[in-house]
Amino acid sequence: MSAENLENIKQAVAILQSLANDNVIPRNVRRSIKDVIDTLNDGSLSPAVRAANAIAALEEIAQDPNVPSYARVTLWNAFSYLERIREA
Repeated sequence: MSAENLENIKQAVAILQSLANDNVIPRNVRRSIKDVIDTLNDGSLSPAVRAANAIAALEEIAQDPNVPSYARVTLWNAFSYLERIREA
C-alpha cells in the first residue's frame, strides 16, 4: 500500500469522523457514516477496493434528503480524497 493511498484514507476518515460525531445529523445517517469508516479501516481489502466501496456508500448517503447541506459539502470533500486512491 502506498503512503499516498494511506494518507488519503486517513484524511477521509478524519472528515467522516467529524460528521459521525455531529449530533445535528440524523442518527441513521451518522450510523451509515460510521459503517463507511469501518469499511475504510478494513485492512483485509486493498485501498482501492475500500475506497470504491466507501464512495458507493457515500453517494447513497449524500442523496438522503435528511442530510444537512453543510454535511453534504463535507461528504464531497471526503469523496475528493477517496477518488485519489489508485491500485498500487
